[in-house]
Amino acid sequence: MRARNLPDPKLLLASLVIAVGLVMIGFALATSISGDEAADLPPAVERVTPSVDAVQVLQQTQVIVDLAEGYEGRLVIDDVALDTIRLDEIGDVDVQPGEQIDLPPGAVFEPGNDTLTFTPGENAPVDRFAPGVHRVEVTYWQTVDGPSRGRTFSWTFEAI
Repeated sequence: MRARNLPDPKLLLASLVIAVGLVMIGFALATSISGDEAADLPPAVERVTPSVDAVQVLQQTQVIVDLAEGYEGRLVIDDVALDTIRLDEIGDVDVQPGEQIDLPPGAVFEPGNDTLTFTPGENAPVDRFAPGVHRVEVTYWQTVDGPSRGRTFSWTFEAI
């Protein structure tokens, strides 16, 4: 009678440990919350840049708030209220291909994309983000309701 070849117990144990490790990694990836989900953004705010509690943000980084369709808003950065410039109210600008237009300093609202964008600069109310923590507050509302029905969301980031 022949003896059965049993698998090596050490090899079997190593295979079991690897299999359990792979299952745990898969579970962690499937249930993890990161990015905008971790930021707990209100439904009307689809995305913010820099992200909530971001660190090592460059001093000239743009602040962008992507609102849901049908919303508009205004920005306050470090207690400085920014004028909102609506691109649809700029007027008829005759721009040649490759030419740029000069906008007044402030937050630019693009109605087609429902985004608010602020770029720090020389003539802007905030010329750069000094090293440290900065606070951004967006007040947003449905266009049909107007600013009197606005809600507020704020977050911080750290510039280097």
